[in-house]
Amino acid sequence: MTKSETVATDAGDARITWHPAVPKTKARLVLALSHGAGGGIEARDLRAIAAALPAHGVTVALVEQPWRVAGKKLAPAPKTLDMGWRGLWPALAKPGLPVIAGGRSAGARVACRTATELGAAAVLALSFPLHPPGKPEKSRADELLGAGVPTLVVQGGNDPFGKPAEFPDGPYELVEVPFGDHGFAIPKKADITEAEAMTRITDGVIRWTGMLAG
Repeated sequence: MTKSETVATDAGDARITWHPAVPKTKARLVLALSHGAGGGIEARDLRAIAAALPAHGVTVALVEQPWRVAGKKLAPAPKTLDMGWRGLWPALAKPGLPVIAGGRSAGARVACRTATELGAAAVLALSFPLHPPGKPEKSRADELLGAGVPTLVVQGGNDPFGKPAEFPDGPYELVEVPFGDHGFAIPKKADITEAEAMTRITDGVIRWTGMLAG
């Protein structure tokens, strides 16, 4: 059963929707996932992970940043996003379990930038925006490479913000979702369906979190 919690931060009120591990007594980890700059926690990959991971001992916390809770359409500057995430962290750590910091797109960048500071056990970066579309020279690889904790990147094969082959070598693991765009949408003519793509994502995250807990 999900439960929503409002958390006050210096950037405004944020919201956490908890998807507890089943049964709760078997919870090993908290996986905190925030949305990107262009959408909310209804994103297909966030919903798929929240549905699949609780049966594997992982409590999933879907985080809505203050700007989204306030109904604003544009995300604020990175420092404000980081401020909101820092303010949420005590609530995420309250269950007393190791917390994986994560998110999609802009949320993945926040998780990478703050992971060491906040004591995150690991980082899950969904659709990491390696660079703005068409501008590979404006790389954000330093954020990913500087996470300082075990990191899993899940990236669409046709993501205009950075295809898997564009990522530099580094201390992280990468799972590719063939044909996927930045939102993991799959073209109708592709060799896999969107359902199969979501299974590829959840299977990869289940395997990785299992290794972390082991």
